[in-house]
Amino acid sequence: ENWGAIFTFENTLLVDPAITSDATRQRIFGVAAHEMAHQWFGDLVTMAWWSELWLNEGFASWMATKATDALHPEWEAGLSRVDTREQAMSLDSVASTHPIVQDIQTVEQSNQAFDAIAYQKGEAVITMLENYVGSDVWRRGVRDYMATYKYGNTVSDNLWEKIESAAGKPIKAIARDFTDQPGIPLIRVVAADCAGGTTNVELQQGEFSRDRKDKQPLSWRVPVVAGTVGGSEQRVTVEGGSARFALQGCGPVLINKGQAGYYRTLYTPAMLDRLAKAYPGLDTIDQMGLLADNWALGLAGYQSPAGALDFVSAVPANANPQLWSQVAGMLAALHEMYSADKAHQALVARYASARLLPVLNRLGWSPKAGEKQTDALLRAALIGTLGRIGEPGVVAEAGRRFAASATDPAQLSGPLRTTILGVAARNIDAAGWERLREQARAEKSALAREQLYTFLGSAKDEALARRALDLALTDEPGLTNSSRIIAAVASAHPELAFDFALANREKVEERVDVASRTRFLSELAAGSAQPATIAKLEDYAARYLTPQSRRPADEAIAAIRARIETRQRLGDVSRWLETHVK
Repeated sequence: ENWGAIFTFENTLLVDPAITSDATRQRIFGVAAHEMAHQWFGDLVTMAWWSELWLNEGFASWMATKATDALHPEWEAGLSRVDTREQAMSLDSVASTHPIVQDIQTVEQSNQAFDAIAYQKGEAVITMLENYVGSDVWRRGVRDYMATYKYGNTVSDNLWEKIESAAGKPIKAIARDFTDQPGIPLIRVVAADCAGGTTNVELQQGEFSRDRKDKQPLSWRVPVVAGTVGGSEQRVTVEGGSARFALQGCGPVLINKGQAGYYRTLYTPAMLDRLAKAYPGLDTIDQMGLLADNWALGLAGYQSPAGALDFVSAVPANANPQLWSQVAGMLAALHEMYSADKAHQALVARYASARLLPVLNRLGWSPKAGEKQTDALLRAALIGTLGRIGEPGVVAEAGRRFAASATDPAQLSGPLRTTILGVAARNIDAAGWERLREQARAEKSALAREQLYTFLGSAKDEALARRALDLALTDEPGLTNSSRIIAAVASAHPELAFDFALANREKVEERVDVASRTRFLSELAAGSAQPATIAKLEDYAARYLTPQSRRPADEAIAAIRARIETRQRLGDVSRWLETHVK
């Protein structure tokens, strides 16, 4: 790292109340906390080599969450551990993944090491191990590690030895399982039988994968927190592939209680039915974890994906705003999955509107005096999702505010500015696109100008998306904005953006930082669900990448294949929608 120096971008430093959303304010705080944490994790004690990058990035991410929770408890940063886990598992569940501690031989490999495995999986594994030994013990171990190795270099085992010494119990073997091998444990709840007020539980360990479910599973020693709803809690370690233990009480069994563990949990259908009935009364963190787990397990083919919709239907109206934001994101993703099936996509939109509009109507479009910031974040998430799925009232209101802003800038001032612009830009027509471009040209603030030019790439209208791509290669938006426009196009038109970037590769690469070029082009295609895109990526990798630099292309290919398979598993969801949506 850079001792005493922190380098940043305007958009992760400057807060302007007229244009900065609540989500951006939190992101800025989180980035600042992460970079400040590097003065300890990266400067005071520095990784010995790039293979141990996670000792910098995973720890800085974990420390940023700690600092955010301490200084802004009203943001409920602890609930973010579910999202952190899901970001890591998205990459860690396909064949192209890699261990946290990885082999780094070249500059290109070191550039590619800055990914969700180093950051999000690193943070998730630290969270799990801290939970396993206890926060006080973990703090003592980390302090000892810092004191012993200050002004020096370390490898992961140096840390594990200090934590093990502080804990007085083995941890190195567990830690190595999660850092030295790739992938995600799958904990199957084989039995949960209650007799005489005691529930006897049997767990088996496999491996969760989106694209290689027939592979021989790896073996992990997995720390598990289990409990019955309304009953006792117990900590066990799944070793040798299985574990048996007893819990007091006969309520539904909940594995990974508190959601600190880095693994997926697979219940039987009967167990899921019981959990769905108990769902409204669970802690928010467990509501979020159950929903995320069962959605991912369903999409990967381990169970019916329709089961996750039962949990969505069980979310109470007064649920935590972060749970509602998670629901909104899941329904937006489901809507996109049906892009080739307009009839069922319309059912998703109706179901999403029925669930989300009452919550938005309760919050309203305008901030309320004294409201929690989590409510402000939820308002933006709901408007963004409902606008994305084409809810007529939300689309119309966003369009009205955008049009009115031409003569009354206050219509787009404040924390909802980017959200409203995003909905308007996605649904924009040619005349509106030109008005947005004129606003971008005239804008004096570099920060606002960047936002406006980026939104020009957001149109779902393909003709406008093509105009945005052509604009990106001109001098008008500025070199640093060009890649943002192309990436924005890729969010709605991944094939179009990738084909364009490939056809204009040299010009596009001029507008992308050297360290990010191979990842940038591959990630444009990663959102595709077209088999033809896989062949194009293979050709691109063969022509322009080396064996050491092609990992981003392999990750994009794996994501496309998994997406294609997922869309072939939506039959149960279609039947659920036909039954439940009127």
